[in-house]
Order: sequence, then C-alpha cells, then structure tokens
Amino acid sequence: MSLDKHFFTPEGTDTYDFSEGKPTPWQSNQEVDRYVPTHCCYCGVQCAMYLKVAAGKVVGVEPRYDFPYNHGMLCPKGTTAYQTVNHPDRLTHPLMRRGGKGGALERASWDEALDTIARRFREIQAAHGNDAVAVYSGSSMTNEKCYLMGKFARVALGTRHCDYNGRLCMSSATGANELSLGIDRAANPVSDLPHADVVFAIGANIGECFPIITSYLWQARDRGCKLIVADPRQTPIARTADLYLPLRPGTDSALLNAMLYVIITEGMVDEEFIRARTSGWEETKAEALKYPPEPVARVCGLKPETIVAAARLYGQAKAALLYTARGLEHQSKGVDNGVACANLALATGNFGRPGAGYMTLTGQGNGQGGREMGQKASQLPGEREIENQEDREYIASVWGIAEPELPHAGYPATLMIPAMERQEIRACFMICSNPLVSLPDQHTVERALRRLDLFVVTDFFLSETAELADIVLPGNVWAEDGGTSTNLEGRVIKYNRAVDPPGEARLDWEIVCDLARRLGKGHAFDYHSQRDIFEEVRVATKGARADYYGITYEKINAQNGVFWPCPTEDHPGTPRLYEDRFGFPDGKARFHPITYLPPAEEPDATYPLVLTTGRVIYHYLSGNQTRRTPFLLEQAPCPWVEMHERTAERLGIAEGDWVTVRTRRGEMTVPALVIRTIRPDTIFIPYHYGHTQAANILTNPVLEPMNKIPEYKVCAAAASKAEQPPAWAKDFDPALLKLAGRNRRALPSAGGRVGPRVR
Repeated sequence: MSLDKHFFTPEGTDTYDFSEGKPTPWQSNQEVDRYVPTHCCYCGVQCAMYLKVAAGKVVGVEPRYDFPYNHGMLCPKGTTAYQTVNHPDRLTHPLMRRGGKGGALERASWDEALDTIARRFREIQAAHGNDAVAVYSGSSMTNEKCYLMGKFARVALGTRHCDYNGRLCMSSATGANELSLGIDRAANPVSDLPHADVVFAIGANIGECFPIITSYLWQARDRGCKLIVADPRQTPIARTADLYLPLRPGTDSALLNAMLYVIITEGMVDEEFIRARTSGWEETKAEALKYPPEPVARVCGLKPETIVAAARLYGQAKAALLYTARGLEHQSKGVDNGVACANLALATGNFGRPGAGYMTLTGQGNGQGGREMGQKASQLPGEREIENQEDREYIASVWGIAEPELPHAGYPATLMIPAMERQEIRACFMICSNPLVSLPDQHTVERALRRLDLFVVTDFFLSETAELADIVLPGNVWAEDGGTSTNLEGRVIKYNRAVDPPGEARLDWEIVCDLARRLGKGHAFDYHSQRDIFEEVRVATKGARADYYGITYEKINAQNGVFWPCPTEDHPGTPRLYEDRFGFPDGKARFHPITYLPPAEEPDATYPLVLTTGRVIYHYLSGNQTRRTPFLLEQAPCPWVEMHERTAERLGIAEGDWVTVRTRRGEMTVPALVIRTIRPDTIFIPYHYGHTQAANILTNPVLEPMNKIPEYKVCAAAASKAEQPPAWAKDFDPALLKLAGRNRRALPSAGGRVGPRVR
C-alpha cells in the first residue's frame, strides 16, 4: 500500500493534521499526529521521507513513494536520521568559556553571548582590519543559510575570508566542470542511468556512499548495461562489475589517458561531435598519444590488456555514463583527474543524451547548492565570480551596498588554518563544520584554532571542534526548519519544518540575522522566514550560470523538485545539461591536455604502503551525527585498518589484532580487518571518527594547486602490530569490533532499504 495515497500534504501547507478522522494503515501509526514530507539530511541523494510527529516530537520516519528518485527506499542512515532530533546530546543553551582559554564552557544567555561576539568582532577588526575575522561555513545546510553566510561575511563583517567545508569535498569536481564544460553541475539526472549501455565508475564507492543510486544501476544492468569499476578497493558495486580495475591510488589520470590512447588509435573517437561542439582537441590528442597501455599499466599496477578492454567497452558504447567521486578528487591533482574524465566523455561524444554524460557525485547533503550560493572564497551567488566586475556590481546592487564595499576573494578553508596559526586571522565564526576531524594534519589544525582570539561555533551537538570554541551557539537540525536543498543531480528540493528546536536552541538563520543587527547591519538582514531569504536568492542568481530565478516553493512542491538553470517561472527546469550547447559563450566544451603527475608522497623503505581514506555506509562525514545514532554506531563503532591478507601475513598481523599505522604526520592504533578486496600495497581507514581515532591525524595536507583540496586519498604509510590497544579501546565491546568487520565483508550492494525499517 502506498503511504502517499493516504498521507499527503495539501497545497500550500507543510503538514497534514490527522486530528480528525486520521486513517490508520498500520498499527504503529495510531498515535502519530502528523506526517511531515521532507528529505533526508545526509548525502547528496537527498531521498524523500516523511517525519512522524507525535506530541510535538519527531518519533519516526517513513520513506516517500511519490518522489521520483528513491521511490520508497532509504539507506541505513536515512532510516535512522530522525534519532538525532531528540538526542540527549543536543545543545540547548549558549555556552561561553569563562576564565580565559583554559576555562570551562559554561551556560550563558543569548544576549550575553551575542553581545560578546559582536563586541569582540568589532574590537578585533578595529585593531587588525576587517579581514582578521573569518567565516567558515558548511554545506549540510539549506540553500538559504548557505546564501546567508556568504552575505553575512561580506556585508555584516566586511571580510574577504569566507569559505566552507565543500572545499574538502567537491572543489576538484568544481574546477574540472568549470574548465571543461563551463557549468559546475552534473550533466545528467540519475534517471538517465538505466538508459546507459556502459557505466564507468572511477573513484566512486556508490554502494556505500550513495546506496539508493545502485537501484538505478541494477535497472541498467537488467537492460544489459556493462559496468566498469576502477578503485584500489573492491567496493560493493565492483563485486558485480564486468570489468574491475584495481588501480594503484593516485594514478587515475594515467589510466584515463591510456584509455583515451586506445580510443584514438582504434578509431572510436566521435569526430563529428568533436568538430561541432568542442575546442582544444588536437593538443589533448597529442598528449594522450604519449600514454600507451603497456607503460601506464606498470604505473597503475594493472595489466595492459585490462586497460585496453576498459577502453573498448567504454568507447564502443552508444551511450556511456562516467561517474566520479572523492576517490578521484581527493588528490593533489584532483582537478586534472576530473578534466581527464571529461576528455574521455567528450572524445566519445557522450553528452546531451539519455544515458550519455559525466557526473560528479556530490557527497554532502547540499554539496551542490552549497557551492552555488556565494559562500565560497572566490564566488558570489549563482556561481558568479567575485573578481568579475559585472558580477560584483550586480550582487552589490542586490545587497544594497556600493561595489567597492564588496570584499574581494579571500582564503579557501584549507589556507585559513595556516593564516590562523600565524594570527593573520584572529577570529572565526563557524557553522555546520567540524574541521578538527575533517581537515588533514590534525595537530596543526588544533594548534591553529587554539590561537584564535575568539572562536565561535554554531552547531546542534558539541563536536570535536566546538569543544575548542570560546562561544558555542545552539542551532537547529534539519527537521526544525524549512528551506531548499539542491541534490547531486541539480534538482532543487524542499525541507519542511516538523518541530521546534529544543530548549533555548534557535534557528541558525535567526542567530545570524540577530548577530548582523548587533553589528549594525540589521537593515540588510531583515528576513522573517526562510522564504524571505529564498526570494532574494532568486533575484541574486537571476541570469547567472546557476539560475534559480524561475524556482519557487510552490513550483518545487508541484514538480517534486526543479532542476536549475530555471530562468523563468514558466520554465520547467533543466534535468539534462549540454543537449545543445556547453556553458561557455561560444557553446563549445574545452579539451585540456593532462600530463600525469605522481602523488605528492610515494612509498619508500620507511613508509612502504599507500594509505587511502574514505567513507563507510553507516557513517556520514565527521560522524558528528551518525556516531550518536545507536544502530549506526553499533555497526561501525570505531575505525579499523583494512589490509590484504598477504600484507597482513608479511607483517605478522591477524584479523582483529591492534595495528599502529604511521605516516610523516603522526600515528594511530586501530584493529585490523584482513581481506582480499584491497590491493596488497594499499591500506584503508575510514575517516568518520574524532580525537585519537581521526584518520586525518595521518593524511597529507598537500593541496591541489587550483582549488586547494587536500590529498586525503594518497600518502605513504607504515603498519605494524601494536604492543597494546589504544586507551580508547576500553570503551568498546570487542564483539562489536568483530561485528564491524563482519558487516564490512557482507555490505549490501543493491539499492533499497539496507538498514532496519523504522516505524
């Protein structure tokens, strides 16, 4: 029975009241007062769900069957997302550190906290300049709040230093999309996937990071679609692939160039498409012809015939989709890797058709919208450029300031940290980010944050980063406010408010607007709802690459989401890009020759292994939310190190032994998971854990030169059997550690409800 057939949202409302004659399709629903339609707060898929509200509290979740994406399916994180709303760890009142940096965080009133922040920001800026205060924002927020943070930095604080945690997630993809295609958005909706003849996933662990997308993959497979997977680890989808390429970490662009070599030399290039719709081909062709499969196979740790087979499978397809994610992008040449992917898709004419395209899978919930709203260091709303004079003048007019008052580009998030350490940045306002877990070289990050004269964090849990703050402001979770989000397809969807924040916690956007008023800029932040902010977003993005002007709340509800660009209210939106033209003035895509460069660190006698990090299905980002969800924590209670059984045997390590992993940055001790599904020269640690369990104690802070993303996926490492367990091990039941390993081996690879059904 379809839930949506009985529980719907009347036009113009956010919820349906069942106080009179409520239907009861299931026994468990008898005490539910309202079903609030909304979307999951976690990954970029943004699955649709109902939050079940009883007596003013969120008590459960049901998937929505009306949404044309997840079709009633949720992953383990989605089925348990509601459990963070009423969690006992929720921050419910402001906290201030009394007695200096060594003092404790103690309860404060809102007036005391906000007045102190405003006063100290003014003092610091008077003494050291406006740019001495930085804003460090997040992407797991609504578009409205992401927009607000960029405006708050530039208008209320007048600082050029504004960036967000998407710098650590999608910035390589952004650079590649902008260089090659002209628009920073996935080229295709996920509904195109079943129409593909070949799917090539490189550095994309779809089964764990985007479980619901696998249902579309199986639909394509049922039609006869072939699957190619390139990854150092045999991920869930790799287990069913027609061709699996276990390449050495950091060698992606070499592999892609070699595939392009085969496509060129064997006559699989789409000459007509290249001639009509691209530029720069001859230079790229000349570079690709320097990468025959035989020497590249030695670089990548593959067989030459496997590279040839992959190129033929991809190049001969009538319609091929190429998917990438963090495995390819979290590198010091992440932009180059993305451009190499675009080169492959362009050379074969795989754009602008059902089942043909190139898609960068967005990891954060609003990772797509978050990078369009103007909170990036070099960006203004709508993917406008902060150094473009025309863009500056337009946004200044929308914000009611003179163009010279608008700051220029500031530091990206990864360069804010060294600026804090040398006290060029002396204060920071942070929201919805946890860099003490998510940034590399954790010891340096902690030292930099402690050097700030004033560190303010807005969050709903006391994260590892918030523990270092001078002032902590309690904000809202996604279920406590409305607004829009943009999923990994570029589909703008809408959250609906289900309940109020607990205790004295406030809505994030109200906190920011209140602080702006205390800074004397209240006239520019006179919003009374998220809708007020969104109406300004529409105007601010009008005519830009990411054009939201034609999108309204009503249109989102009517269409189950609207794809940007959407320039007018009667425009249906744009699910598939590049059908007629690319995002450059001449309408042509750009080829760029890519020269393979090795990782910044390669194995040597001291550090003979390659460490790579990543996600697991049961956790999200820094784990600030999912580590507080009992079912998810039980499935993956602590980090572990995956290593091949031959590597383990050589090191004298058995399953479950405690292993110390060392790099040039530090060391950590975790239990061993001994498997066959990883390269023998590679080890893997998940990064969802904090303090001494944080994998980013180890990772390399070297940055990609264009967009400054760290090289999380490749660094030289050593491993040895530990003499004793770490101090934190006493807090865990050893049986749960074994459970984590058993679940890792048996991870579901199909889409659908892969966790417990919650009613």
